[in-house]
Amino acid sequence: MRQPNDLSSFWLPFTPNRAFQADPRMLARAEGMYFYDDKGRKLLDACAGLWCSNAGHGRKKIAEAISKAAHEIDYAPTFQFSHAMAHAVSQRIAAIAPEGMDHVFFVNSGSEAADAALKIARAYFHKIGQGSRFRIIGRDKGYHGSTIAGIAMGGIGNNRKHFGPLIPGTDDHLPLPYDAATMRFTKGEPQNLEKYADALEGLVALHGAETIAAVIVEPFAGSGGVYGASKSYFQRLRSICDKYGFLLIFDEVITGFGRMGYGFAAERYGVTPDIINFAKGVTSGAAPMGGSIISNKIYDAFMSNSGGEHAIELFHGHTYSAHPIACAAAMATLDIYRDEGLFENALKMEKVLEDAVHSLKGAPLVADIRNAGFAAGVEIEADPKAPGRRGLDAIKLAYHEQDMVIRVGGDTIAISPPLIASESDISKIIDGIRGVLSKLS
Repeated sequence: MRQPNDLSSFWLPFTPNRAFQADPRMLARAEGMYFYDDKGRKLLDACAGLWCSNAGHGRKKIAEAISKAAHEIDYAPTFQFSHAMAHAVSQRIAAIAPEGMDHVFFVNSGSEAADAALKIARAYFHKIGQGSRFRIIGRDKGYHGSTIAGIAMGGIGNNRKHFGPLIPGTDDHLPLPYDAATMRFTKGEPQNLEKYADALEGLVALHGAETIAAVIVEPFAGSGGVYGASKSYFQRLRSICDKYGFLLIFDEVITGFGRMGYGFAAERYGVTPDIINFAKGVTSGAAPMGGSIISNKIYDAFMSNSGGEHAIELFHGHTYSAHPIACAAAMATLDIYRDEGLFENALKMEKVLEDAVHSLKGAPLVADIRNAGFAAGVEIEADPKAPGRRGLDAIKLAYHEQDMVIRVGGDTIAISPPLIASESDISKIIDGIRGVLSKLS
């Protein structure tokens, strides 16, 4: 019989469970820049949880908003009904999106936002009489969540190769705009990347523009290793999409809500996509929420080409879409971002992080350092006999010896602090990583 404290009852996601059960890392509470373990030990959060706790932990305003909502309206269906907070928060989100993107479709996570974007893109072309457009073009090392749609559009091999045939029309991917031979240890976003966007022309020649519905990219590849790109790269992608009538989807699940110093990276790069996916920072991780911000062009096509007013325009949604508790958390979070100027703080601190993280060049086993916005990746030389082992060792060393919680993708340490981080916090993070690197074998 299993014991009450048997750790195997919970199958942890994206985790080597056997190793975790032998050496568990249990978090008990969180406040500000820190987690605390079950023994009360203070652990510096170097990646805002999972790229999501942008306002820091233990925010009283968010907790109070959640409590108030739970007491007033614990649940409300959004199939054929609605509630005021859903409309209020959608207006707040649209207000920080690029002009002409005034409509929000809510889901519960970034993964579900990827599903919604795929379905909306394909359905849009059916609505306007171009149903032959079904292909969705992703990008190498792209991450769009872990559902079948997300891994199909994504470009991370381990996320795709174990699950058999995926979704037809999603197997083509643009190249990652990165060349290790010339770009290693670049400070900030690499430049002169237009040729990587031009690879889209090759897919047009291969399949025909009339079969392609959309291109989906992250402003920087987060889970893939923190690979940034230039303003001119995204502008070229926008230009090619416009040339052939493709939709452009920005997956801003990580980059949205301040990570790039703006509400969305679309503003930083001066590019208006047709769909922006979001999640994570919208509630600072305090409640599950995600969504897709939809251009007026797409929304109007659904409203105008779906029959009489009795007809449903989009056959998609979730039980918990725009859940009242999540909406309350989002409203409080957006207030904090605005009132405390956290997007502006991230923009100010990105140079501090850039200089600090690149000081690790020359440390043991460091193969590359990349940064974009208020985020960075430190790539560790992989053990050729056991890829990913050093990444796991880094997590353990950071937790046990440096009093720090870090995020690792493969053998790359991702740094993405809460937007409240100070210069002192950044110094502590880099010093901790330096200590980890000195112990890796």
